[in-house]
Amino acid sequence: MKATRAPSHEDRRVWLVIGGIALISLLLIPLSQALFGLRFTYTVRVVALGGAILGFISGALGCFAVLRGESLLGDALSHAALPGVAIAFLLAGRELSALLIGAGIASWLSLRFVAALLATTRIKRDTALGIVLASFFAAGIALLAYIQSIPDASQAGLDHFIFGQAAAIIESDVRLASGAGLVVLCMLALFWKEFKLVTFDAEFAGANGFRTGLINTLLSTLIVVTIVLGLQLAGVILMVGMLIAPGIAARQWTNKLEQMVILAAVFGAFTGGAGAVISALDSDIPTGPMIIVVAFILVLLSLALAPGRGILWRQLRMRANRRVFAALNTRRDLYRYALAHGAADSPVPDDFIRGVGDRSAELGLRQLQAESQATLGEAGWQLSESGIELARRDRRNQRLWALYRRYAHELSLPSVTEDREAEIASLLPADAVAKLEAKLAERADA
Repeated sequence: MKATRAPSHEDRRVWLVIGGIALISLLLIPLSQALFGLRFTYTVRVVALGGAILGFISGALGCFAVLRGESLLGDALSHAALPGVAIAFLLAGRELSALLIGAGIASWLSLRFVAALLATTRIKRDTALGIVLASFFAAGIALLAYIQSIPDASQAGLDHFIFGQAAAIIESDVRLASGAGLVVLCMLALFWKEFKLVTFDAEFAGANGFRTGLINTLLSTLIVVTIVLGLQLAGVILMVGMLIAPGIAARQWTNKLEQMVILAAVFGAFTGGAGAVISALDSDIPTGPMIIVVAFILVLLSLALAPGRGILWRQLRMRANRRVFAALNTRRDLYRYALAHGAADSPVPDDFIRGVGDRSAELGLRQLQAESQATLGEAGWQLSESGIELARRDRRNQRLWALYRRYAHELSLPSVTEDREAEIASLLPADAVAKLEAKLAERADA
């Protein structure tokens, strides 16, 4: 019978975050109604649902752009969509499907243009993306200006694609986004192994017969589709935020790609829905920018609070490490002085230990006192029984490491990275430690 793997702390943490986001989402609706009198009209429901769907898709696909260091790719592709929208309007009018198809074609052509620049010139990737972003966006602005000058086209409304116009989303747009998003997610699941491999080790993938160029093109095409779906909601300028922000936030909470994609999709769905609901509280609050504001609030919270990577946790860990090392060094000073003046429990003058340890001595003494390893009496500081035992073990460990450095080759000991703050027995096998202990005893008898 196959044993089941117990969930790790990271697994539980990710699911707790997902549960917290779900709880906040459920409370958002009644709270907005009770506190602000928000009415969930047809428009609010459609925009919130559309934002959640697009956020879910963008979050899942954006993880790969974040991990591959291609955040600028999303920015370039979204800006490159603008001339496609303008050309599609000139050819087919204001039909939304035609405008989105034009945007998709323009973005995909810009992607191929970047590939051509990289293949035929010495231009680096970021430079090529910058060229595409500026030139295609400038062409789009020029075309929009031309369209505005055409009679009966002054109210074309294409400029809304720059910043988005969520209020114009209707139920058919949501169905279109849902259908296209389902295809994108199915392709993501179908080529999961290939996408994962080229993201983390493209050279290894190529050496094992994977067509990395085709896989990269397919992944970029899915990102193009995702960007096109979000143009009406967030616009060409803000769409990159919707694409990468959920992935950046999710990356702080986990090291596993599967969990990162799921968490980023949940973050994206929350930001899309919550941003739409918040913007509905006041007609002067634009939906697209508010969605991005919510997304980057999540990013800031994740950067600050995520265990392991969060700024707050890092500061707490550094503070704890300072206390541990200060206590370790102060205990060593107390032990050396005590042995030099009689026995391990001999008192050490307070002025002496503070002078030897400088600023860290105060912190170390407080930590030792809190852990009952040392006490302050009339004669000075004195190690307790537990403090003496820890100091004795630490001294023995330091001597074994010194012997390892000197006699590792002579005693045929395995090679390990020397870490004098770690127990040598935790890094070397028992027989190797026994050889070092024998050498230590031999030197003591000599």
